[in-house]
Amino acid sequence: MDRFDRLVLRCPRLGGEVTFAYCRREQGTLPCQRTLRCWEGLIPVEGHLKAYLSDDEWECCFNTPPKDKMTTILEIADAVKKRKGM
Repeated sequence: MDRFDRLVLRCPRLGGEVTFAYCRREQGTLPCQRTLRCWEGLIPVEGHLKAYLSDDEWECCFNTPPKDKMTTILEIADAVKKRKGM
C-alpha cells in the first residue's frame, strides 16, 4: 500500500506540495476526489486505489458529485461553531 506514499506533487486545491499518502486519505479513510486526475500519468493510480477500496467506497469517492463551494463553506462554519460551543 505504501509503495507510492512518499511521492510528492503540487495540489491544485491546497496550492502546495502534498504526498500521495495525503491524497490517499484526504477524506478520512477515502482519497481526495481529484486523486485520479492529479496522479494519472505519474503512477498507476486507478489500479492502485481499486486494489484496496471496496466498490461502495469507490462509488462514494469518485462517482459522487462534489459539493458546491457554498455548501462546503457553510458546513465548515457550522463545524467551527459547534467546536466553539456557539
